[in-house]
Amino acid sequence: MLVGICGGNELCIKVLFKTNHRAGICAGKRTIAEYLVEHHGFTHLYLQRKSTNGGPSETNGTQKMIEEDNESKLTRNIPYVNGKSRPSPKTYSFECIDDLLDFVTKQWRERWVTTDIHTEEILDKLLRRPFFILISVDAPVSVRWRRFQARLKKTQSSAQSLTLEEFLLRSDEHLYSPETGLLPLISRATVRLLNTSSDLAHLYATLGKLDLTNEDRLRPSWDQYFMQLASLAAQRCNCMKRRVGCVLVREKRVISTGYNGTPRGLKNCGEGGCPRCNEGQSSGVGLGTCLCLHAEENALLEAGRERIREGSTLYCDTCPCLTCSIKIAQVGVSEVVYSQGYSMDSETAAVFKQAGVRLRQFIPPANGLIHLEKQNLY
Repeated sequence: MLVGICGGNELCIKVLFKTNHRAGICAGKRTIAEYLVEHHGFTHLYLQRKSTNGGPSETNGTQKMIEEDNESKLTRNIPYVNGKSRPSPKTYSFECIDDLLDFVTKQWRERWVTTDIHTEEILDKLLRRPFFILISVDAPVSVRWRRFQARLKKTQSSAQSLTLEEFLLRSDEHLYSPETGLLPLISRATVRLLNTSSDLAHLYATLGKLDLTNEDRLRPSWDQYFMQLASLAAQRCNCMKRRVGCVLVREKRVISTGYNGTPRGLKNCGEGGCPRCNEGQSSGVGLGTCLCLHAEENALLEAGRERIREGSTLYCDTCPCLTCSIKIAQVGVSEVVYSQGYSMDSETAAVFKQAGVRLRQFIPPANGLIHLEKQNLY
């Protein structure tokens, strides 16, 4: 497993160490990487970054400082073993992304992390590999400014500090520069962490709950795979009330799919074909006058009873309604898996319990934007 982390550096290296490395935005990228190293056995991989003027690698001047800083943090308060201190974790540095990928490919079952994803070209190569996942880290500019000031004070550096305006300009360049901005990378991350935490212990505890090492994010489980197909089917919905998608499966093979909308030959609901839906009646009201077929009904009709048989599983991104539940029980579906609740889940559950149909909710690993600590930022 290879985890890539993009976003802001915990230290603004250009200011603190007077090197040519581009300033970070103090979002906590290195802290997340250190969490994976310390708590989940990851090893940090470094990718040298070539200078835009054709000179030596920009990370050459800071590579040793970064490694020493990481190693000192990782070995802090580690007890002696047989009278000797434990050796510092080994670090690896590569001149190009192809070398890094060749190295990880041969050892992909081990855990690796890198924070050196500088361009979309690098990211494109990484995303082709099934063992890679991208995590981004960001924070509000007010939080990043406070962190920058605190880090500068803590290091007691003689380097000239930045004004708030200078910090904002560098932060904007870091994110939005057409040539080197990180926003295109951040937007492609599977997990996007909003890090407003000021307490390291709380941050680590929150990260532990996210289960960042869950490999279902790399290769979806069967539940996640079929639920994603159901969600994709829902995009074809033409019902004005609700998007719902459904997939009918037997022996891990898709039998049929369905989405809600008016029957064949009728005007689409989105074009005014169903008066009930277009009048905006509340959930469960006027169902007897609704002209839309539900996603489950379409999937069952498409498959037919002979293809369904015992042992079939129905995946639906919304829990079936009472009307659909009795039809699902009638055709012999053995299990129903859903992701979102509906207004009559208890009634549906009672029908399935009596009919011997297993009902369970699927909750996938958390993806997308995740706020690590909700608090008043201002």
